[in-house]
Order: sequence, then C-alpha cells, then structure tokens
Amino acid sequence: MSATPVRSPTLQRNKMKKDESFLGKLGGTLVRKKKAKEVSDLQDEGRNAINAPMSPSTIDIHPEDTLLEENEERTMIDPNSKEEAKFKELIKVLIDWINEVLVEERIIVKNLEEDFYDGQVLQKLLEKLAGRKLNVAEVTQSEIGQKQKLQTILDDVQEFLRPQGWAIRWNVDSIHGKNLVAILHLLVALAMHFRAPIRLPEHVSVQVVVVKVSQTWITWYTLY
Repeated sequence: MSATPVRSPTLQRNKMKKDESFLGKLGGTLVRKKKAKEVSDLQDEGRNAINAPMSPSTIDIHPEDTLLEENEERTMIDPNSKEEAKFKELIKVLIDWINEVLVEERIIVKNLEEDFYDGQVLQKLLEKLAGRKLNVAEVTQSEIGQKQKLQTILDDVQEFLRPQGWAIRWNVDSIHGKNLVAILHLLVALAMHFRAPIRLPEHVSVQVVVVKVSQTWITWYTLY
C-alpha cells in the first residue's frame, strides 16, 4: 500500500494556475494571438470543470471489485466524491446538454457510464456536433465490434481536438470500461471545442482508487 501526500486546496489551486495550458502556445500574428486567448479561456474553463487532486481517504472496496485476473486493473471513483455537489452539477449540466443536442434523435441519456461505453450515443453526439456522418456501424453487440467502433470515433475526436492541443485523457479501454473520469474528460473537451452554450462548475474534484492484482498481491491507491 502506498500513501499519497496531502495537498491543501489552496496549494493545488496555485499549482493549477502555474500549469502550462494543455492547449499549447499559439503565437505569430495578432489574429493568431487573439485566437490563442480565446482558446486559453476555453481551456481554463474546461480544466477547472474537472480536476482530480491527490488526497487520501478511507474508501470501502467491495469484495467483487478485488476479484481480478492477473495484471487486471479496475478504477473506481471514491463514493464520497460522487456525492459532492459540484460533481453532481457537472454531470447534470453535461447530461442536459447532451439530451438537448440529441433531442431530434429521440435519445435520452440518463447515465454517462452506461450510455457511452459502447460508442452508440457518442457517435450520434459527435455527428450532431460536427454536422457530418461517421463511417461506423450503427449498432454493434460484440465487445470487439464496440471497441473497434469506439476507436474510429475517438480517432475522429482527436482529429477535431489536435489542432488546438487538447490533452487526450481517455482511450478505448477507459471508455468501454465505463471509467467515468475518462468519459467526463472527453465530454468536457467536446463541450469546450464545440462551444456548448453551457456553464460548467469550476474546480470539481474527484478521488480515484485503482485496484490492481500484481502476482498474489492486491494493491490500491489514489490517483491524481
């Protein structure tokens, strides 16, 4: 078991302010500088919307969460973090926005983990935001098919976000594995890139626990 140092909210915020923007530095002409300022403003809002600082706490791990295969890893959000008002507000704001975007598709999102892991809703959301169809299967039932579909969709997402330097904090396995932190990072990035008419709560914190089997030992620790 490894312990993580406690960082005060004030020190964490000060560190955040000094962090280099993951949108990158845009320079050159005055026009490019103006665009850089706009992108930086969007980045600040997105970064403040979901951030996971390091802080230890007592977390109950259910027995079923430790029944893992060799080298398998499972990620969970501290239940206390899920009850934080700002965390709940972030999820509600994103769900309301997604449902508004997809109203013509008659899709109603209720749970981000369950509704986004297979790529179906993510496909429809990106098609609406980008204004074009994606070259993927509409419905896939197998795990292999779902992951292939997700890979194609996430490749398209990266194409949209790459020019502005967005940090990619998700992948096929994390989305398909219903990793809520990864899903939130993805949705916040999409909302910021496509200038969603929403206001995200600032400084939302989550504590993440990782359970991993290493040989005959089970280790768990907090991330971020």
